[in-house]
Amino acid sequence: MKIGLIGTGRIGLMHARNLAAHPRCELVAVQDAHAPSAQEAAAATGAQAVAEVDELIEQVDAVMIASSTDTHCDLITRSAQAGKAILCEKPIHLDIAEVDRCKASIASATAPIQIGFNRRFDPGHTALARAVAEGEIGQPEMLVITSRDPAPPPVEYLKVSGGLFRDMMIHDLDIARFILGADPAEISAFGTSMVDPAIGELGDVDTAMVTMRFPSGALVHINCSRRSVYGYDQRIEAFGSEGMLISGNHTDTQVERYGAKQTGARERLLDFFIERYAKSYVNEVDAFVDTIEGKREVSPTFEDGRQALVLADAALESLHSGKAVALG
Repeated sequence: MKIGLIGTGRIGLMHARNLAAHPRCELVAVQDAHAPSAQEAAAATGAQAVAEVDELIEQVDAVMIASSTDTHCDLITRSAQAGKAILCEKPIHLDIAEVDRCKASIASATAPIQIGFNRRFDPGHTALARAVAEGEIGQPEMLVITSRDPAPPPVEYLKVSGGLFRDMMIHDLDIARFILGADPAEISAFGTSMVDPAIGELGDVDTAMVTMRFPSGALVHINCSRRSVYGYDQRIEAFGSEGMLISGNHTDTQVERYGAKQTGARERLLDFFIERYAKSYVNEVDAFVDTIEGKREVSPTFEDGRQALVLADAALESLHSGKAVALG
């Protein structure tokens, strides 16, 4: 299976290496608006660096899109209309109207379109979601999701990121839907700027909490911070009538140290998302290839990507209005 990669920045280069190492596909071409970046990815993987998107699309069976968010809808449309399978990084776009226009433009597409909510493929998160679905904790009553970055991204990135809810928390909004297998009925959001004054000056927040009520009565709490001095903090707790499940943080090893000067000391958490979710990115590609080969249904779907953005927008509405937002 021949795959092309559009976008070879930090996350794109990681994708390039994963695709090149995959036993069931061949990374044949890479493209980036910044040509030296594409050439670096090509040199690292043996793929060909091409100058134009259409040239890449013509050569491949499937396209992975890891370029800037504002290009996603155009690239999804062009790839889908060419009959190519697509794996696109999240979010689909920052503007729901653009997402809906894209949805209309690809309505007749038959090849699978998968959105890159890679956390669904983390072994711990996947096992937790499966256990919830199989009734291991009885009726789910509470879901608590913690997501804290080690440090804020550069201000120049924040200016185009869409803000904390659309850029960062969108992963957590998606995983909540994934675990509970439903859409929430109501959402409330609170946020402040406590980490970096520059973030507040942009009109964004760096510290936020969201609560959601699902039709079953289950409640979800998501807390996000742009700064965690002890490393990348990623935890999910699912609590139900028959027990609790936890998908916890990762360290380089699982060693705990006990001695006269320390009790139960563990290593520092992993640095950031590429390290913490390394396995999930590999599993994501596995799932994409399986989908193309007809071995599984596409997931996360384009509609999953759309719904996550709907929730992020509703969270922003609640933040600014100070009121809970009902979801239809």
